[in-house]
Amino acid sequence: MIDFVAKYWETLPDRQALSDCKPGFIWDLVPKEPPKSPESWDKIFADIEKVVLENNTHWHHPHFFAYFATACSYPSIMGDILSGGIASIGFSWKSSPSMTELEMACVDWVAQSIGLPNLFLNSDEGPGGGMIQSTASDATYVAILSARARAVANYKASSKVAWLYSTVSKALPKFSLKEVLKTKPTEYAVDEEDPIITFENHDASVIAKLVAYCSDQVHSSVDKGIMLAGVKMRKLKSVVGGPLNNYFVEPARLEAAIKEDRSRGFIPFIYVATVGTTNTCGVEMLRPIGEICNRENMWLHVDSAYAGSFALCPEYRYLIDGVELADSFNFNPHKAMQINFDCSPMWFKDIKEATCYFNVDAEYLKHEHQAVAADYRHLQIALGRRFRSLKIWFVFRALGIEYIQGTLRERVKLGDEFAELIEKDDDFELFVPAHVGLVCFRHKSDNETNDKLVAVINNDHRIHIVPGKVHGTLFLRLAICSLSTTSKDIHYAYKVIKECLSKVLQAKNNVV
Repeated sequence: MIDFVAKYWETLPDRQALSDCKPGFIWDLVPKEPPKSPESWDKIFADIEKVVLENNTHWHHPHFFAYFATACSYPSIMGDILSGGIASIGFSWKSSPSMTELEMACVDWVAQSIGLPNLFLNSDEGPGGGMIQSTASDATYVAILSARARAVANYKASSKVAWLYSTVSKALPKFSLKEVLKTKPTEYAVDEEDPIITFENHDASVIAKLVAYCSDQVHSSVDKGIMLAGVKMRKLKSVVGGPLNNYFVEPARLEAAIKEDRSRGFIPFIYVATVGTTNTCGVEMLRPIGEICNRENMWLHVDSAYAGSFALCPEYRYLIDGVELADSFNFNPHKAMQINFDCSPMWFKDIKEATCYFNVDAEYLKHEHQAVAADYRHLQIALGRRFRSLKIWFVFRALGIEYIQGTLRERVKLGDEFAELIEKDDDFELFVPAHVGLVCFRHKSDNETNDKLVAVINNDHRIHIVPGKVHGTLFLRLAICSLSTTSKDIHYAYKVIKECLSKVLQAKNNVV
């Protein structure tokens, strides 16, 4: 299989980045019933090409420019092989000590490499720390649930104080405070053998009051996380401006929304900030937003799924300026740091606080070291977890930070080169300035023309891109995704786009 994969990478440039298969193709290639007896590996391998490779989208093809990059490297694959070969499940320290502790060390390595403050390190004496989630989507959801639990706990604590004050002030002099504290606002009859359980920090009666905030440029996973958390969402309209001349939310807009919602009886509890939006790679201003969140006792989560990798280079540390004000931070090394999917480190300012919101202790999960050891099951939705830190450990040691920095700078260079071609072309315009390997551009006409252009490009199958849309305006996105992509490929992509544009304009003129 290793030889097969090696050959795949050697022949990758000879394939199409985007397959021309249609939905349902599998039923012509795979039997509808499973085999009753074993088949030879020769027969199985003979089917891989026609079933898997011919009908897949090749993310590491030099002409793949869609979405964002997904990373891969030889040492990272070695880490996955070892993880699969060991086949242990690290839900607690006891279940896999080396998995837990190597993760603690490697997550610190990543934090230090991108310039995170020491308060996020596992090795720091403070309450902060980090671990590895599967994806940024999972990290965002965990942050939302943690913030929700903290807001519920704070609300119930303040409500209890208010109730006690009201009760004491109205009580007759013959009642002592001690007696009042024994009373309850409402008594419920509960079946002692099969009681209805209310998880105090996740009380649905309070959750209905909560409001989460984010930019209208957030990734769809933020919408999903807020939706699944069962809370209200308020998307704040972004504007173009700031140092990057890209889309961001003005801090004053967040302040106004918080004030308005508090007056309506709602409880603002989290702001999900994005550093490197999917649409345009815009960056939110973490420092002023963080100051607002800290002042308003709101959780600040920073999602830097793609762009966070670039903070490995000192010249891009502006991306995380103000991150020390965040309660949680996450990015995906599996996008651009040569560590293949899945590997999504997440850091907490107070990891112990977050842990208590996810703690469900069954007898079979307890162990003698749980008071002093990290049990990462308390910081994720699933119980089981893979040995993901092996990939970080191998990649950082086998490649080194300087090499990875070079690959990131090359992505930026190639993106800027394509942006220059667009700027010199009278048919096109940049939608926003190119940023860390993403170029957003459009034909100088209307949405319909740009929409047809995307369709023609992808139906042509020579390159693959996807569109974006902000405030009703549609544009094309070209992201530098493959390490195999060169300047020659950039000029080839530009040539293909121009040829496809000619077809679109010709068809449009024929209709007219």
